[in-house]
Amino acid sequence: MSYVLGVDAGATSTRAMVTDLDGQVLGNGRSGGGNPNAHPPEQAAGHIGEAITKALAGLEVAAVKAAVVGMAGTAKLTDPEVAAIFERAWRRVPCPVRLATDADVAFASATDEPDGTVLIAGTGSIAGRIRDRRLVSTVGGYGWLLGDEGSAFWVGRAAVRATLGALELIEPLGELARAVLAEAGVAVPDEEPDAHRQAWRELITAVNAQPPIQLARFAPLVSAAAQRDEQAAAIVTDAAGALVRTARQARDAEESTPVVLVGSVLGADSPVGQRVRAKLEALGIRVLGANDGVLGAVRLARESFSGL
Repeated sequence: MSYVLGVDAGATSTRAMVTDLDGQVLGNGRSGGGNPNAHPPEQAAGHIGEAITKALAGLEVAAVKAAVVGMAGTAKLTDPEVAAIFERAWRRVPCPVRLATDADVAFASATDEPDGTVLIAGTGSIAGRIRDRRLVSTVGGYGWLLGDEGSAFWVGRAAVRATLGALELIEPLGELARAVLAEAGVAVPDEEPDAHRQAWRELITAVNAQPPIQLARFAPLVSAAAQRDEQAAAIVTDAAGALVRTARQARDAEESTPVVLVGSVLGADSPVGQRVRAKLEALGIRVLGANDGVLGAVRLARESFSGL
C-alpha cells in the first residue's frame, strides 16, 4: 500500500493527515502553530514534526510516497539555516517533501482546476494568481503598516477611526461606536462635550497601548452591527470593494478561472464575504469557498505521486 502525507501549518495550529491514494484517511495529527513568522523557527518546526509524528502513528512510514507541507511564511525558508531546521522536522518522511504556500493548499482544497485566483482576508489580506497548482504572483499582502486593505486589521482600524470621529464631533453614538468603546474598556460618554473629549482621549490611549495588529479584534463588531449601523455598513462596503479590486488585479481581464475565498473576513457568514461574493459573481466570476487546508495539501500530495 502507498500513502501520501499532507500538512497545513498555520499561525495558530498545524494539522497533518495521511491518506491512501483513494483519499481514505489513515491518520491525523495536530500541534501548535507552524508559521515561522509567528513563532521562532525551532518552535514552529517542532510543531510540524509533532503533527507529522502523530499522523503516522501505527502506520508503515516507508509507505509514504509523497508529501506536501503547506505553510504560511514560506519566505522565511529562503534562509538556509531556517530551511535546515524545517528539513529536520520532516526527516521521518522517506520521500521528498514539497513545500507549498498556504495559498496553494487553500486553492487546492476548493477545486481540482489547475489555474485561478485565491483571495485571502483574515488578519491581513492578499490575492494570489495560481497557475498549474502553484502560486506564481501576488497582489497586496504588504502587512498592516503598508496595506492589507479589507482585512480584519483594516476593518477594525476603520471602526476605531469612525468612533473617534463621532466623539470629536460630539455626535450621537451608534451601535458600532458603543461596541468599540466597550471592547476598548472605555465608558460610553453622556451628551456633555467634556465627556466626549474624555472618551476620545481614553480610546486613543487604550488602542495605542496594544500592538497595532490587535486592532483586528474590533472587526467582528463591524460584522455584528452592519445591518443596523450606518458606519458599520459603510465600512463593510469599503472593505468589500477593496478586496474585489485586489482579486481582479491578480487576474487577466477575460479570465474564466475561479476565485477561491479564504479567511474569516471572507466567510459565508461575514457581511464582507457576502458582499465580495456577490460583486465577483455579478462580474461573471465563479466563486468558491476554501475547505480545510490540510485537505488541499493531501490533494496536492496525491497529484504529485500520480505525476511521478
